[in-house]
Amino acid sequence: MEETFFSRVFKSFFCVLWVVFSTQMFAAGQHPGYATLQNDTFKIGNNQIERSFLWNNGNLITIQLVDKTNARTYPVHHNKPDFELPNETAQVTNGTFKSIIVPSNGIHASYFAVEVSFSLGTVDVKRIYRLYNDVCVIALDTYLKGNATHSWLSSTESVADQKNIERVEAGGNAGIYPVLDRVALGGKHWKLEAVELFDVTDRNNNLVQTTRALSYKTALLRGNLLFANNSESGNGIFFLKEAPCSFVQLAYPNADFVSNFGELKVVGLGMDAKDLFKGEWQKTYSSVLGLYRNNQFDCYVQLHKYQKQIRLHKSKADEAIMMNTWGDRGQDKKVNETFCLNELQAAAKLGITHYQIDDGWQSGKSANSAFAGGSFKSIWQNPNYWKPDSLKYPNGLQPIVDAGKKLGINICLWFNPSIENDFADWEKDANALLWLYHKYGIKTFKIDGVQIRNRLGEQRLRLLFDKVVSDSKQEIVFNLDVTAGRRGGYYYFNEYGNVFLENRYTDWQNYYPYWTLRNLWMLSKYVPAPRLQIEFLNKWRNQGIYGSDKFAPKNYAFDYLFATTMAASPLAWMEATGLPKEAFTTSTLINKYKTIQHSFHEGTILPIGDEPSGTANTGLQSIQDKKGYFLLFREDNADVKSSIKVHLPVGSRLQCKDIVSDKQFQIVVSKSATIPVEIPTKNGFLLIEYTIID
Repeated sequence: MEETFFSRVFKSFFCVLWVVFSTQMFAAGQHPGYATLQNDTFKIGNNQIERSFLWNNGNLITIQLVDKTNARTYPVHHNKPDFELPNETAQVTNGTFKSIIVPSNGIHASYFAVEVSFSLGTVDVKRIYRLYNDVCVIALDTYLKGNATHSWLSSTESVADQKNIERVEAGGNAGIYPVLDRVALGGKHWKLEAVELFDVTDRNNNLVQTTRALSYKTALLRGNLLFANNSESGNGIFFLKEAPCSFVQLAYPNADFVSNFGELKVVGLGMDAKDLFKGEWQKTYSSVLGLYRNNQFDCYVQLHKYQKQIRLHKSKADEAIMMNTWGDRGQDKKVNETFCLNELQAAAKLGITHYQIDDGWQSGKSANSAFAGGSFKSIWQNPNYWKPDSLKYPNGLQPIVDAGKKLGINICLWFNPSIENDFADWEKDANALLWLYHKYGIKTFKIDGVQIRNRLGEQRLRLLFDKVVSDSKQEIVFNLDVTAGRRGGYYYFNEYGNVFLENRYTDWQNYYPYWTLRNLWMLSKYVPAPRLQIEFLNKWRNQGIYGSDKFAPKNYAFDYLFATTMAASPLAWMEATGLPKEAFTTSTLINKYKTIQHSFHEGTILPIGDEPSGTANTGLQSIQDKKGYFLLFREDNADVKSSIKVHLPVGSRLQCKDIVSDKQFQIVVSKSATIPVEIPTKNGFLLIEYTIID
């Protein structure tokens, strides 16, 4: 089913440098990554990080981590392999390693990869370590094939049913799990923070949950992220599990991490023994290890820097101010050639760059149709399902595409892959997308309706994405909907595009500007904000439904609603032709925002101020080297003047420019690392560009 990592690389790149060696490093100047094997010590690293192992015939045992930037060493204290499959007790054989420089394909950054292969009896294992320039992380992909005779999962025994502890070794039993990666760090004074993220946003509006604990006896933790800070040494380490959100993962062992004092394990592969195929490599979930100074700022910087290597931030492909008409609940009742042509004229007046026609453009009628008889079943019994509806679009989509080009607007579409029989028709779906690309030049598709039920379905969905991206020469971008179903979440499939975060509607009274800002604010610590499509709605619709609610959209300026999306990928979730004349004055703000949008998004964007609540002083900061941006909000409170803590050195003098008013001024970061903020009106905002001058 799935090609090996290296065979895919060879098919995609012709200038790859392939080197196989045992004791020598890459020649100086070719790439900062290196791998060496001397006696029984194996080392991999770059200019930021080094990880040392006992070779152990390929099933590596970590013995030391080095953070080169901060001159910190992390000795590791255990003799167990980093990778473990329960019940696979055969002796390790056939250990080998290879190294490769993987050039950028225009989507991911170039990286240095080290492939370590070995066998555990009848199970073959391939572990590929990825190192990126100037990033203090090592990513790890694992592939398996062969046969296994026992399951790798077992039920968890409740701690209340375990015996009392009379011996130290009795405190370590917490079930059996396949282990993706493991380190055992010295000391007992580790503060842990596990971060669990949630999608299925049609049903969830609290998308971040953190668990803070002191590492003690064996404990199970959920989440895609685990941060560990040592109170004695000041060292910090994090693990990122590149997988869907915990509650939708496949073969889930009810935990993502297991801690036991300084021992930290990443558990759960996304597959069990029954998912193996003898002759085909199966990719598990991946694990990423990062090192940082013991402060909250540096860990987020390293985390964001790594994620930006997976999908490079490219202005042409990834910067958009998109409009999707579904937010006004017209569904497929209105969409047709005349409607879209009128929409484009209005969208251009507002400053929209991408116009997405949602469900209803196609000949097939979906299950979400406002009309009876729609279905997602047996899509390919109708070979024209994904051709434009000939009644709505008698001239196809070409008049819409041509009108968009004249107005500077890219036309984008909605698409729902056929999930029947675990995406058995993935290749037909891929060809349908590519037909739309070649016929009309469509380069952006919202992918909806995904339901990943098992490994086979996941593999086929990845094949669909890979084929479309490869055959379009990396031009096609996906907006991956995470509003329902078992989908990729925030850390899976994210090389293919961005995340369509949530459906919110004034019709259902579930759109509140501070709710939307809060979700962005909370997620931005852990996910680069530009990867999230964040919506603003037509505040003039359904005003009566909200009554006297002080947080109703009608109580905010339209400029403010757009401003809540600026740190992310803005999504006008509305019909342009449904807006009143006064709405189009926001085009002034949108056009000014366009001048700094890419620069704003290039920085590490982190939350500042208080959590949005409708009455807070809050914001986001884009951090670059000597410059950056503040996006500041005064919600419904009495504080004309306030102070907000920022991510800058105390005493820094800043030359500032208000992007909206063009006013320039200077401020100094106080001893408490705050800046003074003055916003004269409730529910007001500032967008400030700053440069550090002292």
